[in-house]
Amino acid sequence: MRAAAEVEAEGYGKLTRIEELIAFCGRLPAKRVGIAFCVGLRREAGIIEQALEQHGLEVHSACCKVCGLSKEDLSLPMLRGSGFETACNPIGQAFLLNRESTDVNLIVGLCVGHDMLFAKHSTAPVSTLIVKDRVLGHNPAAVLYSSYHRNRLMPAAADLGEESGKAAKQVGGKTVCACQVCLGHYLRGLHTMGE
Repeated sequence: MRAAAEVEAEGYGKLTRIEELIAFCGRLPAKRVGIAFCVGLRREAGIIEQALEQHGLEVHSACCKVCGLSKEDLSLPMLRGSGFETACNPIGQAFLLNRESTDVNLIVGLCVGHDMLFAKHSTAPVSTLIVKDRVLGHNPAAVLYSSYHRNRLMPAAADLGEESGKAAKQVGGKTVCACQVCLGHYLRGLHTMGE
C-alpha cells in the first residue's frame, strides 16, 4: 500500500502508467517482471519489455498461445469454423511465469476471462497494463466518452450528461454529476454540474 501511495504522490499527473510501474517495482523492490501478452499485441509487449529492461528490470514473457493447444481438441469454438486454431492458454502463461519466480506480472491485452484465469493462477501480484478492446483500440474507457458507443451500451441513458460528457442526475430539480463524490458535494451545497 505504501509503495503505491508513494508512486501516486510523487508521479500524479506526471508519470505514464509504465513509468509508474517502473517506480512501483523500485519501491517494492521487485526485480523480476513477467509479461503475459496476447499474440496480437506482441509488438507492444516487446516495446514494454525493452523499456523495463532499460530500467534494470529482468523481464520474462509468456505468449497467450503457449503450448500450441488445439481449439478443436479442447472442443472450443473456432473463429474460422474449421482448420487448426491455437487456443489461448492463460493458465499455462501463469505457470510459466510462476516457474520464473517473477515478483510482479503484467497483463498485456489478454482476452476477457483469460485475464481473470491468468490472475487467479499467478503467484505474483498482477497489474493490467493494456486491456484488450478490439473495437476501441484497446481503450475500453473510450465508450464513456463517445456518445455513439455509450448510447449503444446504455440506450436508456442517452439523454443524460451529453452536454458535458459526464453521467448526470436530476437532484432537487437541478442536473448534477452522478458520481458519488459530486452527489455528496451537491447535497452539502458545494456545487452543481459544470462547477
